[in-house]
Amino acid sequence: MNYSIWIIPAIFFPILCGAAVLILPVFRERTRLLRMTGISLAVTAVLALLVVTGGEQELLLWQFGENLKLYFRVDALGRLYAVLVSLVWVLAGVFSFEYMKHEQEEKRYFGFYLIVYGVLLALAFSGNLVTFYVFYEIMTLTSLPLVLHTRTREALMAGMKYLFYSLCGAYMVLLGIYFMNQYAATLDFTAGGSLDMARVSGNEGVLLVIAFFMILGFGVKAGMFPMHAWLPTAHPVAPAPASAVLSGLIVKAGVIGVIRTVFYVIGPDFLRGTWVQTTWLVLTLITVFMGSMLAYREKLLKKRLAYSTVSQASYILFGLALLQPQAMTGSLLHIVFHAIIKSCLFLSAGAIIYRTGKTQVDELTGIGKEMPVTIWCYTFASLALIGIPPASGFISKWYLATGSLESGISVFSWLGPVVLLISALLTAGYLLPITIKGFLPGADYDYKSLKKLEPAKTMTIPLAILAALAVLLGVFPNPLTAYVSGIAGAVL
Repeated sequence: MNYSIWIIPAIFFPILCGAAVLILPVFRERTRLLRMTGISLAVTAVLALLVVTGGEQELLLWQFGENLKLYFRVDALGRLYAVLVSLVWVLAGVFSFEYMKHEQEEKRYFGFYLIVYGVLLALAFSGNLVTFYVFYEIMTLTSLPLVLHTRTREALMAGMKYLFYSLCGAYMVLLGIYFMNQYAATLDFTAGGSLDMARVSGNEGVLLVIAFFMILGFGVKAGMFPMHAWLPTAHPVAPAPASAVLSGLIVKAGVIGVIRTVFYVIGPDFLRGTWVQTTWLVLTLITVFMGSMLAYREKLLKKRLAYSTVSQASYILFGLALLQPQAMTGSLLHIVFHAIIKSCLFLSAGAIIYRTGKTQVDELTGIGKEMPVTIWCYTFASLALIGIPPASGFISKWYLATGSLESGISVFSWLGPVVLLISALLTAGYLLPITIKGFLPGADYDYKSLKKLEPAKTMTIPLAILAALAVLLGVFPNPLTAYVSGIAGAVL
């Protein structure tokens, strides 16, 4: 069976459904809106699964000239990202059904939520740099309304910051595409890179500058220093389910962009041992430490989690910058684990806000007594993010540290594990006090006025699934580890 015929429906079905939700007045009625959203999410997930299980596929949508074409190809990396997007997007969508009751403009929220789902699948299935860039830009524009949703002054300023930083990064990438079109044999994603070394000869210095700009450009979305400032501003102002997918998946789109550029167009051999690799490593370690320290000092819960994303995303970028198979395996594992863990943490924060209205960490004393299921899910996800064995985060960080030690890169081979360890301690310092004070509020806590505030099952079930995955993927890591090791082995 030709599974490539499902690529177009998988991408454009949710986009069309989202557009219908935005345009048609019939979806002002909440029951119809939720039914349409639920059916659209389920059908899209099935379509994506058909594409993912269909093996290597490709589909040319449009072509202008030799290299300018919209071209889809399903490979191992694309399948990994598509499955991850579908899993988190559906669970966060189900969570939204209840959560969005206390927000306004549900019609607009669910319309854009469906559109962005389709756009992210297009990113996953992009077969070349041009296609990836087109949908990367569309992703920025269509996810902007999720940031702006509340339309408060804070949200508007955060949205403008998100747009400004994203466009700056996109222009860096666009500059790179112009040059890659001249010096690469093809812009199609090719394992190991596609630079034509005969054309590159004599222009290595220019290509290194362009490579750095492209890494920095995609690094904007991944929150890498010095282009990170938009992330802790934009993510906290969005509704909690939107914050979950922004931190869990849209940040990873920048990471996927870096992987596609470095390992599928430029080629790791061209960067190994150059100033670009050294500078990239420096920026990632700065970001890891800085993000953890800022999260440790932050008192606003969602902003604390956003700073945490800044740090954790650069764990991934650090592993990629080492250009070493084990480290890259750790990075690919952390893409999956962090998406699941951070989505669980943001949804837990959303459940707390929805039921109590509390947004500050200092206000959460005794919250474990009031919302035990929610806080247990938060706790398991926190342990996984810290890297406590046998939870999932331990596995990815083990590969990152081992890959760093075996990389042989002076200073960074030992400095990387040291910074990761310090960051893990800081992660415990900013996540676990909520659990400890939540379940052990002390003698001063008013037990007599205790109320059970657990949210509806449409919120707790997605939380429980994500928390369970955060642990179980660490207990049974071998299938996923073997899969991502194959990706790393193919490009290195």
